Amino acid sequence: MLIVDVVLETADTAGFTLWPVAGLPPYRPLALSGRMTPDEVGSAMAALARHTVGASDDDPPAPDAAALVRRMLAEEEVSVDGGLRFRHTGLDITVNPGCCCGLRDWRDWSGLVTDGEVPWLGHDPTPRVELAGATVRLWPDGGFAAEPPPTRPVGIPVADLPGILRSVQDDLRGFLGLVGHWAARHVPDHARELTNRLDADLAVAAPLPEPHTGA
Repeated sequence: MLIVDVVLETADTAGFTLWPVAGLPPYRPLALSGRMTPDEVGSAMAALARHTVGASDDDPPAPDAAALVRRMLAEEEVSVDGGLRFRHTGLDITVNPGCCCGLRDWRDWSGLVTDGEVPWLGHDPTPRVELAGATVRLWPDGGFAAEPPPTRPVGIPVADLPGILRSVQDDLRGFLGLVGHWAARHVPDHARELTNRLDADLAVAAPLPEPHTGA
């Protein structure tokens, strides 16, 4: 069975006290959806804030949740590492997005449907993706090698990708709904601006491209 999640990379929240977060290890994938707990949403928001704002010796720590969210909204773009995670339970294979692959890049998978363009999945561990006729083949690593790894890849029919991307978009919409509730509780003065920015910067609600049908 193939399970596809949209994930972001968690931040190191040791000592983080501006809002409640889940006890998650740092630098691990966290699946986003409308089924997350409030503390998991808090962890996702902490990761978004930490990645977008970063750390600078020139700026004192944010004194409260509203101050950190304001700093995040003042940046040119809200971003975080992440993307699509593919898990095949029968093959016991998981393909995570690699380092420096952005969550917003989840839409790059539509290029395989519209014009056969293979998405970049980041590096370290450098997932490998190949288009072989009507099938996409995925490996957890080996993206920079001349030849595919000797291990068995996950195979996905290209025809299944539009449905996968619609499901991913539904999960992101569900996550945005939870962010709205989270923001209304923790940063009510910025709730609408925050959800609108995440919608735009993570490319959530815009229509997905239609598959190319040829002449």
